[in-house]
Amino acid sequence: MADKATETTERAARKTRSGVVVSDKMDKTVVVLVERRVKHPRYSKTVIRTKKYHAHSENNDVHIGDRVRIVETRPLSKLKRWRVSEIIERAK
Repeated sequence: MADKATETTERAARKTRSGVVVSDKMDKTVVVLVERRVKHPRYSKTVIRTKKYHAHSENNDVHIGDRVRIVETRPLSKLKRWRVSEIIERAK
């Protein structure tokens, strides 16, 4: 029994994405558009796939056009499962 108490459980690596903020109208929440490039299975052309993520921004310091990195986290609300970890580049 003592061995189990001394064991430390390691947390799995969290998923990270980077994208552009497309909406900051909500309080402490931003919408981040993430683009990824995939190869079409039949035609072998590179296609851009996009997805929008709702991310938590604690200080409301992220604005439209900013490039940010988001990290997966526990569910914070109905749609929020990500939080802003860093601002890569400010909008010009």
